[in-house]
Amino acid sequence: MFAGSMVALVTPFEKDPGGHGGRIDEKALRHLVDLHVKEGTRAIVPVGTTGESATLSHEEHEKVIGIVVEQAAGRVKVLAGTGSNSTEEAVALTRAAQRIGADGALVITPYYNRPTQEGLVRHYETLAARVSFPMVIYNVPARTGVNMLPETVARLAGIQAYVGVKEASGSISQVIDLMDRLEGRMAIYSGDDMLTYPILALGGHGTISVSANLVPRKMADLCDLALSGDLTGSLRIHRELVPLHRALGLETNPIPIKTAMEIAGMIGSFMRLPLVPMDLANRAKLEKVLGSLGIPSGGRR
Repeated sequence: MFAGSMVALVTPFEKDPGGHGGRIDEKALRHLVDLHVKEGTRAIVPVGTTGESATLSHEEHEKVIGIVVEQAAGRVKVLAGTGSNSTEEAVALTRAAQRIGADGALVITPYYNRPTQEGLVRHYETLAARVSFPMVIYNVPARTGVNMLPETVARLAGIQAYVGVKEASGSISQVIDLMDRLEGRMAIYSGDDMLTYPILALGGHGTISVSANLVPRKMADLCDLALSGDLTGSLRIHRELVPLHRALGLETNPIPIKTAMEIAGMIGSFMRLPLVPMDLANRAKLEKVLGSLGIPSGGRR
């Protein structure tokens, strides 16, 4: 249902009196949606980690999804972030995304309370029992404190609602194990830009990418080439983008990607506390990488 390059979309903010992220910048958000449609992104993934969902109110969460759905206007799929560390809240957010008109939901494993593997199964079983909607499981242990093991994901593979899994454990070995256990019953997407090419080469179906915010066409081409069987062409783009992927990991996501987009003249880099502007030394490193990719300060791709 979902395949290719999907962007983990940033949420642009206006500047508040303190210089941090204030109100949602609707005009900039709509512009980003149009950009991704033009540049070949296959699905837009708003209000995830990169979209600063942790600092959005429920009203803002729904507002962002609504803006993206309206602006996409069926030209590209919308996979809305709806996860929570509360099963009840995840149900409510997923129902809201369905009501608003998203095509599916990206549901992160519950964070902070660190459920057991059995707890994860029951969380996702409950969600699927109460919301009839295409969903992608999101495993990102560095953010949540819990690693959803391949055998745990496989227990959910027979549930029709779960169409895929975004795997961001950082372990290729885990991805291989996951593929063996799923046997094609769910799609597998990269949740780590550095591993997108290897995962595609192993049989993955796409990526939910941070880098695609800045270089949507390159990420779209990387995925499209790999999925069409041109692994050599895909590898060429992957190698070109490795320095960017590394630079976007210099600080906590989405600080570097928002800074990069501001440098490129795409959006303001305003973030909500507790996220703060990028360290100047790291910003200089990022600017150097962008320059090497032909994205000069203040310029546009």
